[in-house]
Amino acid sequence: MIRKIIAGLILMILEFDTHGNEKQKDCARAWTNPAITDIVYGGSKGSAKSFTGCSLIFGDAFIYPKTHFFIARKKLNDLRKYTMPSIDEVFNIWGLREDKHYKFNHQDSYYKLYNGSKVFLIEAKYQPSDPKYDRFGSMQMTRGWIEEAGEFEEEAKTSLQASIGRWKNNVYNLAPKLLQTCNPSKNYLYKQYYLKNKVNQLEPHKKFIQALPTDNKMILSGYLEYLNQTLSHNQKQRLLYGNWEYDDSPDALINYESIINLFTNNHVPEGTKYITADIARLGSDKAVIMAWSGLRIIELVEFEKSRLTDIQYSINAMKVRHSVPNSNIIADEDGIGGGVVDNLRIKGFVNNASALNKENYSNLKSQCYFYLAKAINDSKIFINAELSTGQSEQIIEDLEQVKQYLSDTDGKLRIIPKQSVKELIGRSPDYSDAMMMRMYFELNPVVSMATFKF
Repeated sequence: MIRKIIAGLILMILEFDTHGNEKQKDCARAWTNPAITDIVYGGSKGSAKSFTGCSLIFGDAFIYPKTHFFIARKKLNDLRKYTMPSIDEVFNIWGLREDKHYKFNHQDSYYKLYNGSKVFLIEAKYQPSDPKYDRFGSMQMTRGWIEEAGEFEEEAKTSLQASIGRWKNNVYNLAPKLLQTCNPSKNYLYKQYYLKNKVNQLEPHKKFIQALPTDNKMILSGYLEYLNQTLSHNQKQRLLYGNWEYDDSPDALINYESIINLFTNNHVPEGTKYITADIARLGSDKAVIMAWSGLRIIELVEFEKSRLTDIQYSINAMKVRHSVPNSNIIADEDGIGGGVVDNLRIKGFVNNASALNKENYSNLKSQCYFYLAKAINDSKIFINAELSTGQSEQIIEDLEQVKQYLSDTDGKLRIIPKQSVKELIGRSPDYSDAMMMRMYFELNPVVSMATFKF
């Protein structure tokens, strides 16, 4: 792709040479297509993500005078350390010199080009005083680029995206454009781009481009071999092979392969019957009810809307079908669940109750999740219920979000808060919560209804 810029007596020829990288060409075509306004590019290490972003953003900035662009990353220091070298690389290829063609304002972190265009480096980390990222609301940008979008919360992405298309787009007839470069991640990118693209349901104004290190014709000699030697199995799946199904978060309590094995662990024996029910708080989320034989899930029923009578009827019917005594039935007691517990005279699970057996967990819920994680990693649980494809996918998604959280603040073990999980996957983790409650009976196998309430 060759672009010419004429301003006064300056003639510049900018060439985005992909050296045969077809994925970079796809990205450039999407960038110049006015019908596409939202592009995700990448999916592995070494796929020329930063070089592509720098070429597209600064190419536009030099072509269209007095336009405004942003390059955003979670931490400004990471932009300075890791993205600015790629900017310098592009400038060197184009023969651009500081003070003649551009200047960098170190105090306010932006590039000012000789034609009056500006490219701002934006820090987009979460701030408790600005949970909705309202600080980006006043920005007026022509186009933008989010670097390492896998680190971003959806609120940050949405707020940044709302700032584009607001500065001289009408002067040059430019469509607003957001480029997001990333490695595989289980944040909003997974559901809204990767999965939709996988089933051919991606919206027409969006483009998802999976790029691998093997697509990069300019990758350094020996780099692929180095990655193969140094990355862990999960890291190879994500960062070398571009497998979005893997999650190598160091805080994750359950490994991906063990989660997948849940559906084939037919060696798990049958046993005592139980019922666990995650009931939506105030009727706002999904209700999920599971019947168990030992550590086998043998039936799963769900309700999109949690009507008290329907839930009670379903639990009673499941109780009769599987001959489950009331002492082996437990339901989330928060919200409307308290009514179900009282009406059916079953056990109530209190999430913030103290951990059992004086173990060092922040609360009962965290304790049960740690025990669930160990049981799954040890291949001791089998999902033998009839499930739809969507249910299986959501169970996997729920369990991937079971992560340790701030365990060093008071020395107690805890899991990531439910609200954080909701923000990541866009819904409540109802399936994993129903599974988690089964661990109560493993922790405390003999308990009377009178002694259960805390």
